[in-house]
Amino acid sequence: MTSKYLLPAALLVAAGPAWAEEIVLKPVGEARLRYETVDQDGIARDADALTMRVRGGLSATSGRWSATAQAQGTLATVEDYHDGLNGTADRPLIADPETIALYLAQLQYKAHALTLTAGRQAIALDDERFVGPVGFRQNGQSFDALRAEITPAQGLKADISYVWSVRTIWGIDGTGARQQAISGDNVLANLSYRTPLGTLTGFAYLVDQGEAAVQGFRLSSQTYGARLAGAQALSGTVKLSYQASYARQTDYRRNPNDYRADYYLVDGSLDIAALRVNGGYEVLGADSGTALTSFQTPLATLFKFNGWADKFLTTPANGLRDLYGGAGYGFRKVGPIDLLSFQAVYHRFDSDRLDQHYGNEIDLLASAKIGRTLVSARYADYDAKRFATDTTKLWLSIDVAL
Repeated sequence: MTSKYLLPAALLVAAGPAWAEEIVLKPVGEARLRYETVDQDGIARDADALTMRVRGGLSATSGRWSATAQAQGTLATVEDYHDGLNGTADRPLIADPETIALYLAQLQYKAHALTLTAGRQAIALDDERFVGPVGFRQNGQSFDALRAEITPAQGLKADISYVWSVRTIWGIDGTGARQQAISGDNVLANLSYRTPLGTLTGFAYLVDQGEAAVQGFRLSSQTYGARLAGAQALSGTVKLSYQASYARQTDYRRNPNDYRADYYLVDGSLDIAALRVNGGYEVLGADSGTALTSFQTPLATLFKFNGWADKFLTTPANGLRDLYGGAGYGFRKVGPIDLLSFQAVYHRFDSDRLDQHYGNEIDLLASAKIGRTLVSARYADYDAKRFATDTTKLWLSIDVAL
């Protein structure tokens, strides 16, 4: 038995006495129906997709122990799009292929100062800039991993994961550069401490993309950095939130590139009653201008960053500078609606080297929450200058949670 399976086996043996206690069963599940359309310059036909995702499973808890199994499936009823795997790319990409898969299969031990999780699990670290479950796409990303969350003292937390397989959004038909799963010896480590100014986190992410078909190992990297995130109440109705981060990334394991790239983020938002205004500046640095020698975050929930049009899922060779600002407003209890909110964000994208203006983007979102149901309309408009092509996207979604 290889070492990666020893801890799950040990946890199963140790869990034996716990199952003598009362076992509480709880169904877990959710469903999402979404229509997405894409109009992209350079591709003659638009993409239209009507997809449904269903996740369902069961959680069993006994004392400090719990086990969770959850499957997910995606069905496309309107398939006028390129899903990244099947057919020719004669329509724009919508990365929601049909699939059925085991999404979660984990065993967890939870005590006052220690949580151990073994098996297939969702991992979200900090703001998901480096590691996340890719919640926006229909097929979520999960990790075959061993994770330890330790809180040895008040305000201090260590979060360490060893991941041997990344289960990607491409599902059971994933192949080539878009694998169903990417093996490798990944180590994800966070050490955080709550201070009066906010949570200060030091991190180390050793990403081993150990499949030659996935960019010839060129997405393997080691990243070390720090992040401060906090909030301060300025009055009874005004709150200032802020975050700042710096990281350094270099090549790792079998990556044939030799590079150094820096990451910077400064972000702030001001909440004034139901109004929020925000702005920030994010830099994913470049080294020599060679492809994949710029700062990359292949395990991130990438849709959350650098515009919803998804033009920068892979950082360009000359890096990326994203200057953004936006505003939002929320209304509580509007008739049967528990929360009605609106959001607008503007991005200006430039290169980190050679002073290129890539383009601009406007993102708009309206959403309404009614009980356990969320209805949303989302729009993205990317205006290309020196990178990619003009693209508009529209999403209409209904999410329901059990």
